[in-house]
Amino acid sequence: MATSNYLAISLFLASLFLITNHGIEASHVVYPEFQSLAAVTVKQTHRTGFHFQPPKHWINDPNGPMYYNGIYHFFYQYNPKGAVWGNIVWAHSVSRDMINWQALEPAIYPSKPFDIKGCWSGSVTILPGNKPIILYTGIDSEERQLQDYAVPKNLSDPYLREWVKPDNNPLVFPHGVNASAFRDPTTAWWEDDGHWRMLVGSRRKQRGIAYLYRSKDFMKWTKAKHPIHSKEKTGMWECPDFFPVSLSGTNGLDTSYRGPNLKYVFKISLDMTRYDYYTVGSYFRDKDRYVPDNTSVDGWDGLRYDYGNFYASKTFFDAGKNRRILWGWANESDSKDDDVDKGWAGVQAIPRSLWLDPSGKQVLQWPIQELETLRGKNAEISNKVLQSGENVEVGQGITAAQADVEVTFSFPSLDKAEPFDPSWVNAEKLCGQKGSTVKGGVGPFGLLTLASEKLEEYTPVFFRIFKAPNKHVVLMCSDATSSSLKTTGLYKPSFAGFVDVDLADKKLSLRSLIDHSVVESFGAGGKTCITSRVYPTLAVFSNAHLFAFNNGTETVTIDKLNAWSMNKPQMNE
Repeated sequence: MATSNYLAISLFLASLFLITNHGIEASHVVYPEFQSLAAVTVKQTHRTGFHFQPPKHWINDPNGPMYYNGIYHFFYQYNPKGAVWGNIVWAHSVSRDMINWQALEPAIYPSKPFDIKGCWSGSVTILPGNKPIILYTGIDSEERQLQDYAVPKNLSDPYLREWVKPDNNPLVFPHGVNASAFRDPTTAWWEDDGHWRMLVGSRRKQRGIAYLYRSKDFMKWTKAKHPIHSKEKTGMWECPDFFPVSLSGTNGLDTSYRGPNLKYVFKISLDMTRYDYYTVGSYFRDKDRYVPDNTSVDGWDGLRYDYGNFYASKTFFDAGKNRRILWGWANESDSKDDDVDKGWAGVQAIPRSLWLDPSGKQVLQWPIQELETLRGKNAEISNKVLQSGENVEVGQGITAAQADVEVTFSFPSLDKAEPFDPSWVNAEKLCGQKGSTVKGGVGPFGLLTLASEKLEEYTPVFFRIFKAPNKHVVLMCSDATSSSLKTTGLYKPSFAGFVDVDLADKKLSLRSLIDHSVVESFGAGGKTCITSRVYPTLAVFSNAHLFAFNNGTETVTIDKLNAWSMNKPQMNE
């Protein structure tokens, strides 16, 4: 994907974002005429049934998720006045299961000289004495990006409804750094030298940077002489995240955990591409340096949490269930006019448990177990052989527009796998060339989601297997090309990623969460994840269908398929 043409286009777009935002560097296009145009009505056709979203208007980055005294708190960037970016506050919702949510009043909003022009993204740290503190980026009256903090007004309030900004704000000024590209502080961690550490994303020309700051008391911060990590030609690093992962098992670790048998995950959200990239590596505490492993590619060609509509992600350690949870923003793929018309924009992907793959080369992700409490009516298929060119409809009794589907496919042989050209390094381009209707050897096979009865519209999620000289290569696609008959105002990409999976047992698994305008898919147990935003015109509500298909010359067997209608949780009502 990191081609010179693409880089040039991205740099051009980045320059447009800077111009549009009146000198405040951030990749949100400003539409002054729409940002305070409140929704009178909210159109329901493409609103999700079980993904996180407020009743109306715009949302973007997840902020400061935490588990505190038995309650999950979720903050997020929100425009209370319209369905485009602007007027941003830290909206606040609480839950006991991360599925059913109650909306509270915004926790933080522009009100002080140090944040009067914006309260942007940040994180929560739990200080000794069980005291949460929010670190966030404030835009001051000079349009500088500063690092500010807020604390609960009343710790005895179980919902922590009110937050205050003490007078000693801001905590960190942009001394010696680009004041228009200095944002999104991480959760801080404690080291044995008696200092807290936090990271702030930035850039120097086109070198992406994560600056490291240290503090003994969490109030006075000093910038380290060198960044914890940086990379040339990657541009602005937004929403950095840095945390330890265990070399064994699925349990999560507190951000301040120190001990043997662990690696670190370093994640950045690249402003240039609008994707989240991560590496797995080592943190050298004596030098405060992070170094990716040799098997972990740094930069544009590296691993992503999700190969689709997924950005500005943030993890937190859930001490209640000893796991690390990942949140990510699934932005719209329609136009600003569509968003204004429907009265809302943006959802959050389903929160995911995250842990290190046994190989140590990547992370695995899976929807939190609590999501299964929404499962309703079930349809099953077992031991069904799909001949070449065959489709089979899945459970006509389930709500195909709002469903959870798990399926395991098997294939008798890999002999018919197509030869793999080593120049095919761009999965998205390859998916565009070899879509779900292009006949292959082993594959394409998978699911046709949000499909109309006669397949005028459908969003296929599928695998295709290739044969390289010493291994097999698995391509996973979520292709929005045929998702809607609407021809204008929609971005309909062929999202794709390669799947690093052992095919010795000749099986591949897929899980797709289908939610009206979201198709969120997990391949091979969470090795490769893709989220698509789609806007069908025919395949809506009860007119949506779900099929399993095989367009390869080799037969494919559905070993086991389970599909459930998904009930609607309480969602910020």
